[in-house]
Amino acid sequence: MNTEEIKSLTQKYIINSYGTRSLTLCRGEGVNVWDTDGKQYLDFVAGIAVNQLGHCHPKLIQAVEKQLHTLIHVSNLYYIEPQARLAQMLCELSFADKAFFCNSGAEANEGAIKLARKYAHTHYGDNKFEVITLLNSFHGRTYAAVTATGQEKYQKGFEPLVPGFHYAELNNLDSVKALISERTCAVMVEPIQGESGVHPCTPEFLQGLRDLCNQNKALLIYDEVQCGLGRTGKMFAYEHYGIIPDIMSLAKGIAGGLPMGAVLTTDEVATAFTPGSHASTFGGNPVCSAAACATIQTLLEDNLLENTIQMGNYLVKSLKKLQEKYSLITEIRGMGLIIGAQLDRPGTDIMTMCMEEGLLINCAAQTTLRFVPALIVTQEDIDKAMEILDKVLSQVS
Repeated sequence: MNTEEIKSLTQKYIINSYGTRSLTLCRGEGVNVWDTDGKQYLDFVAGIAVNQLGHCHPKLIQAVEKQLHTLIHVSNLYYIEPQARLAQMLCELSFADKAFFCNSGAEANEGAIKLARKYAHTHYGDNKFEVITLLNSFHGRTYAAVTATGQEKYQKGFEPLVPGFHYAELNNLDSVKALISERTCAVMVEPIQGESGVHPCTPEFLQGLRDLCNQNKALLIYDEVQCGLGRTGKMFAYEHYGIIPDIMSLAKGIAGGLPMGAVLTTDEVATAFTPGSHASTFGGNPVCSAAACATIQTLLEDNLLENTIQMGNYLVKSLKKLQEKYSLITEIRGMGLIIGAQLDRPGTDIMTMCMEEGLLINCAAQTTLRFVPALIVTQEDIDKAMEILDKVLSQVS
């Protein structure tokens, strides 16, 4: 099927909730993808921080292929061996004692919110249900998740939203203190806000949230959907801070490109979910679980966390050189391989021009160029990307 045929079918049969699409990508290998016309692109989007191992990694393919020949799906009415192994891996690598599996980041955040409310209801009664999140946060598109998202543009037209959500300011502890009360069951934050343009929490802010939650018998939830699973150079972003949550949501990179989400929590909090209180037909599916196990094993065995730190530092250094050359870059933010280059203008045209030159990047919050390449990225890949970006910036400055 050629490009025009795919485009025609898409326009005819798929609801247009994504706007105009620029490319028809048909093949990927490592950090590169190709379109249906055979043009090659250096992929610094990685499925929006999903393809941690790049495209079609041999270890991931081997694990998925083996599971496809063994057992594809049986549902959670039964024990599932790769799901059990994955839960063990995640818990042993993190603060958590228990895991719940689902299919996406939004579902993981829905699960985290439900768990927090159920825990509060069980221990403190009906009036402790409010959740504090942050302005400019992004937690997903389902109803509770989009309500938790502190951006009106994602909520417009879907009112009335889920009651009981309040929005504080990133790195402003006083704004949280002004909202927290005996009705608060949880505070939910991204350690690094991704969709708003790569804005990390400060250690002081997270420690303040931890203290406030302890004082008010509320749970602290970390949304690590985008910044977890090695993206920052540690398996989980909270490890950089040493400040432990009660619940953590994961998705995106967890299964190397297959759809999966997870909610991790402690033994105590996990007791709030009893049989029948929460479920997912496809959650922890054998194939996705096998992919996740292979992804995590590869991150560890191939020293990709260390590579993420080294390449992230190199990417920041390279971007700062461009910042010195072009005044339209006003700030470089991020951690590991989730990096944002703040512009003094909208970045959509720059993103498009980079694509035309063979580099795929993303524009977040209109004015931030976001770089989230696969964690296998090399110095040579980064040099090539910066060469293209340099060429583009020279044309728009």
